[in-house]
Amino acid sequence: MIGGYLPGRSLLHRLPAGAKLIGLALLSVLLVPLDNPFVLALALAGVVLVYAGLGRAGVARLFQWRALLPVLVVIGALQLWATTPTVAAASLLRILLMVLLADLVTLSTRLQDMMDALMVALRPFERFGLDARRLSLAVALVLRFVPVLIASWHGRAEAWRARSPRRPGLALVGAFFTGALKGADQVAEALDARGFSARQRED
Repeated sequence: MIGGYLPGRSLLHRLPAGAKLIGLALLSVLLVPLDNPFVLALALAGVVLVYAGLGRAGVARLFQWRALLPVLVVIGALQLWATTPTVAAASLLRILLMVLLADLVTLSTRLQDMMDALMVALRPFERFGLDARRLSLAVALVLRFVPVLIASWHGRAEAWRARSPRRPGLALVGAFFTGALKGADQVAEALDARGFSARQRED
């Protein structure tokens, strides 16, 4: 269930995990005040080119995010109702950019490398009684699970459409959440089997 990493030798893969996480944070901060759809569209085109530069696997990964389109449509409709088309377009492009940028970090960074980088950033919180190792694992798993859950939803929707001419209904939502919870249990059992909890108790 822990997926998302695409092996490769690209420049993005060779960058340290810490540098990628810092870059992601900085880019996210810079994107927030941007309200020009043209500039955001150019930035999105650049991100798409990075995916394309990763080869077929990168393009396939990009197309997995088609499952996000219904959510974007709902957000866009609400934005159009409350604001202007320009503001709505900028909001949608900004969300899509942030998601794809975060996914680029996920697909080019091994889980252990991400945990090591996060532990450095979270180490100061140990003085408040928090466990940096547990926190880093939790954050890394969240980043890993997002593309996996998106792919799971997309796969279930494709299977539904192959079997039925009707639009996916609540049954698909229920099956998706059941599978997500089952996968979470499997990950928890795998961590327990590897002695993660035991090592934490010993510490």
